[in-house]
Amino acid sequence: MPSLKELKARKRSDYPYILEYRTRWSDNDMYAHMNNAMYTVLYDAVINTYLVEACGMRPHHSPQHALVVHSQIDYFGSISFPKVAELALRVARLGHSSVTYDVALFEKGVDEVRSVGEFVQVFVERETGRPNAATGMSAAYKEGLEKILVQGDAKSKI
Repeated sequence: MPSLKELKARKRSDYPYILEYRTRWSDNDMYAHMNNAMYTVLYDAVINTYLVEACGMRPHHSPQHALVVHSQIDYFGSISFPKVAELALRVARLGHSSVTYDVALFEKGVDEVRSVGEFVQVFVERETGRPNAATGMSAAYKEGLEKILVQGDAKSKI
């Protein structure tokens, strides 16, 4: 696991997939910055946007879908309306039926990372709600996720 110093040093170029998000007034909390819960919503959104765009996931129809089984976020700075956030995504580990994502939030035009998180998803069969022990995640999901797998990170068998 990277240290906080290493996480704070993350750059956009560390992430192969970037998605912009225009903050909304309702994203702010009473302290005039984006509420912490919104980071989780946005991290989930960038992951699922990637799964739809690059992996062929059809959320209401695909035979497999992904469940979040772990998430964590470290915060280093704030962002608030009307700024534009850049959500950055990469795969840290790719297993038989699971994936660990590194996600970061940057403010457009600002070099310093605002937050870095980790999400772990397990791909399960829609009919059973369980991973497919024989095949794991679908080949299309695996192929799409391999495109943003950070080189040098070990593939695990989770």
